[in-house]
Amino acid sequence: MYRCALPGHPIDQNGQRGDPHHGLRAPRRGVAAVATSLAVLTATVGATIGAALLPQAAQAQATIGHRFFPAKALRGTLVVGVPPEVTLNGKDARLAPGARIKDANDMVALSATLSGQKLVVHYTTDLNGLLMDVWVLNSVELENKPWPTTLKEASEWSFDAANQKWTKSSWW
Repeated sequence: MYRCALPGHPIDQNGQRGDPHHGLRAPRRGVAAVATSLAVLTATVGATIGAALLPQAAQAQATIGHRFFPAKALRGTLVVGVPPEVTLNGKDARLAPGARIKDANDMVALSATLSGQKLVVHYTTDLNGLLMDVWVLNSVELENKPWPTTLKEASEWSFDAANQKWTKSSWW
């Protein structure tokens, strides 16, 4: 039989364990300390709730400008079928394992969410000809013309990576 008092539970005159909080007082805080704690808590909660409740229209206004594409990126029209099967410029193609698709806001998009949509994209291929990187173009990027659609065009034109501009060489 255990006859010792448990820590924090004193035994009263009748041999019973008493109130564990008996004899303990809560620390006293000044009114100023309580007011400061309450103000910090209110500001923190208010900022968190305010950020969560921003209208979606205000968030959507933060549009992305022109992204930087590699010189090997080509332009095409993509229609996603049953992934990984796609149609690129009217021809059957496949997404590579680990292919990355970025939507017009530069967020990762799952291929199944784009199924059936006709999209103008920039894309790169791997060594096997599978689509590796795909960028769905936004309105700013769509205005950037000309952009090569074949490897032959890309090899004949010159690319200014800083300005993301292709120019057709006149000496070819």
